[in-house]
Parts: sequence; structure tokens; C-alpha cells
Amino acid sequence: MIWWIELLLFGLLITSAIVALQVKDMIAAVASLSVYSFLAASLLALMGAVDVALTEAALGAGVTGVLLTAAISMLRRRSVD
Repeated sequence: MIWWIELLLFGLLITSAIVALQVKDMIAAVASLSVYSFLAASLLALMGAVDVALTEAALGAGVTGVLLTAAISMLRRRSVD
């Protein structure tokens, strides 16, 4: 019935994973991984696993994104030379 929405979300999920692997900036990679987690949560909610989708949205897109961004901000992103 709504298989085309699931297929579209799965395609976007794969695309965001590839973008996260190919991008050079670490902040952009974290943003892409947050998009990946949000798309995974949307796909899980559409398939009926609402509790798993809520956990994925809270932990995958929320907490992990904030922790990775905080860790990257503590790193030196430019070389000395």
C-alpha cells in the first residue's frame, strides 16, 4: 500500500550514508549522520515500530549528534604548519 514511501526513505537512507562517508568536513559528516538517524527513525515509525523509532530519534539524531559535535569542537581542526 505505501511501499513507495518506504522505498523512497530507504533510498534517502542509503544516500545519506554515502554522503556521510564521502564528505571531508567532520561537522558535515555529523550532520549527515543525524539525517541518517532521522530517516531511519521515520522508516521504523512507518513500518510500525514506534518505540524503536522514538529511541532512534532521541539517541541517534539527538544525543549522538550533540556529543559528536562537542567532541569535534574540542579538536584542533587546523594544522600548525
